[in-house]
Amino acid sequence: MVVTKTLDGSSGVGDLVRAALPAIPVLGSLPGIAKVGGYDGFVFTRPPVTITREMVEPFAEVCGFELKDTVPLPYPHMLSFPLQLKALADRSFPVPAMGMVHLDNAITQHRRLAFGETLSVEMSVGEGVPHPAGTIFLFNTAGTVGDELVWEETSAYLSRGRRNPDAEWPDTYERVPAGPVTWRLPANLGRKYGAVSGDINPIHLSAPTAKALGFKRQIAHGYWTMARSVAAIDNRLPSAVKVEASFRKPTFLPSTVAFGYQETEGGSAFSLTKAGSDTIHLLGRTTTL
Repeated sequence: MVVTKTLDGSSGVGDLVRAALPAIPVLGSLPGIAKVGGYDGFVFTRPPVTITREMVEPFAEVCGFELKDTVPLPYPHMLSFPLQLKALADRSFPVPAMGMVHLDNAITQHRRLAFGETLSVEMSVGEGVPHPAGTIFLFNTAGTVGDELVWEETSAYLSRGRRNPDAEWPDTYERVPAGPVTWRLPANLGRKYGAVSGDINPIHLSAPTAKALGFKRQIAHGYWTMARSVAAIDNRLPSAVKVEASFRKPTFLPSTVAFGYQETEGGSAFSLTKAGSDTIHLLGRTTTL
């Protein structure tokens, strides 16, 4: 049976720990920690939130947005992410959160949100979808103002596991050459974005915590790379637009990345690559609605 809950919208270290523990050998099999059955999906909501400039300013600063009279396109994800984390931390969620990879993200903005508007958020996630390298879980968010649907998002997370050679996951993104614009990403970027977003996964925080989980040093949040790319083209985006991103190679911190952009029929395509290299961190596109 699909579980429907209204939550307060908060999350913290406790949720992250509960999401991570089932992946730890021996410890993850203990009573009270081990996964339990009965998962058919979740539908989580939170009380409506009136979005103010003061709420958004820290997000805008760390992601490179110039604050205007409207809310940055990716910002409502900040209201949905705590619900996603609650789902991942639930013992009935079928796979451990630790090791899941944020593979793709798609946002549909039906119109720009103004400061002072009150947004209701509903997040849902169902059963997994076969992927060549495991199973994909799609976290879908709907943001409404009154009865008006204004913002939607689908976040695709990959749980690596039994391979499914017959499964398909389309790769339709255009390869965009690196442009002349480069950004130097500091070593503390993961901590700065984590403080704003609540995503304090150890792989983003420091070299020692990232090494403990198999990375040579800390990596930038995939969502930050998308948000920073959107900020770079924000003035070019129409009010009604779809923005999609595919996260490819980890962006290690500190590093320098190059941003590429080109107009396409009906929208644009963009990329984030390692400066001076052909390593692709992100491919994205926009479609005018």
